Amino acid sequence: MEITLMDETNQVSQVQLDEIEKILTFAGEQLDLEIETEMSVTFMDNARIQEINRDYREKDMPTDVISFALEELGEDEMPIIFDEEFETMPRNIGDIMISIERAEEQAKEYGHSYERELGFLAIHGFLHLNGYDHMTPEDEKEMFDLQRKILEAYGLER
Repeated sequence: MEITLMDETNQVSQVQLDEIEKILTFAGEQLDLEIETEMSVTFMDNARIQEINRDYREKDMPTDVISFALEELGEDEMPIIFDEEFETMPRNIGDIMISIERAEEQAKEYGHSYERELGFLAIHGFLHLNGYDHMTPEDEKEMFDLQRKILEAYGLER
């Protein structure tokens, strides 16, 4: 997978960035995504993620992770159908935003490492980009079971 990682805070180490790239690549393999699949992950602070949460989700509070799935149609949106010449373009599944401040807070709250929380949030956002959700009990069970299986298979357990 082609993963673009951006750290707006300049507080995420290169080792942590590399680990996020590895776990997302692993998750992509678990879902049998094409190797050319593209996505991005941006690390930010609470103030910035609160702004995005307010502007796009109408929730004026910081959150831990937000995903924008490019293949998901919004209300009143029409699908884009490309000509055959564009069929060779790589698939871009979307963007994930992670608040490193919330990740630090939650790592302490749940009693595990900051790195584990970053990995968990990255996988959670990644699954949203791939059509998984937790709006109903059935969907939640499916998504959270898959999330747990990927984290355990990768070796990033609580």
